[in-house]
Amino acid sequence: MVQPVDDHDREVLDEQVTAIAEASQLPFVFVAFPVVDWNGELSPWDSPAVFGSDDFGHGAAGTLYFVENELLPAVRTQFHLSDEVPVILGGYSLAALFSLWSGWQTDIFSAVAAASPSVWFPGWLDYARQQQPMTKAVYLSLGDREERTRNPIMATVGGCIRQQYAHLETMPCIQTTLEWNKGNHFQHTGQRCAKAFAWCMSALAKETDGASSTRG
Repeated sequence: MVQPVDDHDREVLDEQVTAIAEASQLPFVFVAFPVVDWNGELSPWDSPAVFGSDDFGHGAAGTLYFVENELLPAVRTQFHLSDEVPVILGGYSLAALFSLWSGWQTDIFSAVAAASPSVWFPGWLDYARQQQPMTKAVYLSLGDREERTRNPIMATVGGCIRQQYAHLETMPCIQTTLEWNKGNHFQHTGQRCAKAFAWCMSALAKETDGASSTRG
């Protein structure tokens, strides 16, 4: 499991990893890496700021390159993991959008754990519809009060995630789910990420069991 994190994410990581372990009996390695320029390093393309003064950059490609070519090889070497061990990429908010976008770029991630993703990001839904995802499973979630905001762009998040889920449901080769959590965007972030990663682990395990049954 790989997750881009900011300072707040790091504060709840212990709680999050404990919750993942409690939800799944499967062994796992969890790797978090810090993101300094959140809007710059996780955004797939340039876009004006929707709150505050920090515009969104186009650094997602560079971050994905780091994950693929530096982080994952180092993790596989350190923990003696073969290339067949599945990798789940996930995160919260803009890190969740980065994870979704990455799942559309490469098949290196077997599943995407997108907790409260920023699917309101200008241009994302059109991009997601026009391109074919390369991952096998996608978890989506949103707080049931997240779309109740005065920000006109962020208020579209509920409709956007419903559309994202509906589009994924049309693809029989992808396992997907949409979970609604209680609360706004800033509540229980660690628990929400834990549920996202745990669901992905379960989905991949079911796929493996199904493939074994078919071969047997």
